[in-house]
Order: sequence, then C-alpha cells, then structure tokens
Amino acid sequence: MLAYLDRMIADGYGRNMTVGAFSTGIVGGGAGTIFDQNQPEFAVGVPAGYQIRPIHVEIVVQGGLATTDSDETEALLAVDSLGLWRGDGTLTIEQASNLNGRFSKGSVCRLGSAFTADMTTVTLGGAEAGAEPVLDMELARVAEDADLQGTAANMVYRQIRLVYEPNYPPFVGPNATLLGYWGGTRATIGGFATVRWVEAPIDIMLKYMKGEL
Repeated sequence: MLAYLDRMIADGYGRNMTVGAFSTGIVGGGAGTIFDQNQPEFAVGVPAGYQIRPIHVEIVVQGGLATTDSDETEALLAVDSLGLWRGDGTLTIEQASNLNGRFSKGSVCRLGSAFTADMTTVTLGGAEAGAEPVLDMELARVAEDADLQGTAANMVYRQIRLVYEPNYPPFVGPNATLLGYWGGTRATIGGFATVRWVEAPIDIMLKYMKGEL
C-alpha cells in the first residue's frame, strides 16, 4: 500500500462496506442469473468534490447448479467514471464502517447493494432523468465455466473468488460510481463482497499525496 494511504486510514479517511450478512449472500440483479448493468450487486456513488481510491475488493460467489456444459458464473468490478448513481432503484442501503475504530461509521458516498430494480447514473450537467451506468473502466473480472463430464452429478465446484488489491489504485470521482456484479448463465445461490477505500475532498487527497499532511 502507498504510504500516504496508510496515513489517510490512520486519520479516519478509510472506509469498509460489507455486502451479504454472516452466512447469507445476496442475489441482486437479473434474479441472480445474468449480468444486468442497471442492477448491480453493489454500488458506491462518489459525489461532487470528492474522490475515492479502492484499496481492496473481495467478491466470493456461491455458484448454483450447472445443467449444461459451459454454464458460466462471473464476477466483475467496474467504474462508471462519468456517471454518479442518483440513489434510485430497489435495493438495500448500506452503511460504511471506518477502517480506524476511533472514528464513527458513515461515508460521503451513496452506498447500496442487492439491486432488484433499475438504478441510473447522471453525468455532470447531464439529464436529471439519468441513464443506465456506462462501464467505461473495468478493474477486475473472474469467470468460471462448467464441464459436466456427462451428468450434473459429476460436477466439481471450485471457489468463485475475485480479489482486487491494486498497487496503484485508480482515482474514482468526482461524480462517478464504483460497481460490483456477479451472476452468469446459471442462477447463483448468493454472493458476498468486502469493499474498502479511502475517501476525501480532492484538495485533501492531493495534500496527502504531496506529503503536506
């Protein structure tokens, strides 16, 4: 991890969002089967004046029963770099914990998971009605194909896991959205995610980078 990011966490700028509760994963978009850009499994909307740097994202998917060769389960982490989630859709509102226990919970970002109705993003100065998110920056992906070996009873299941820990995390925002998806051609049983980032006003982020804080 870059040294200044550790200082930011120590000063209370680190955040953690957990998707899925204990042993119960969430299903989310497309009834847990297909990827649906409008119905992500989680979203982090970064408002005007702020940026985030994602430092750790882990997605673990409980794959459902495959019935056909080449049935697929995928997980995807991506960014709509020009679109801010408007806070709409049918979803579970999430709350971020602080990565330093001395500080209170909460985030300036809009946080949601398990979207089962369409959400939209709006570009700076764009139509307030919004549109489906544009995934113009893909950060990480994992995919698993099924090989039935004659019958579904012979299936061997592996862990479907995506871990994103970049050496140089991208700057997401302002007015952008970090999105996570999982699903595929077979329905998933559920999935979990741990999403960690640092967030700050743009000027504060730059001061930490320059060693001024």
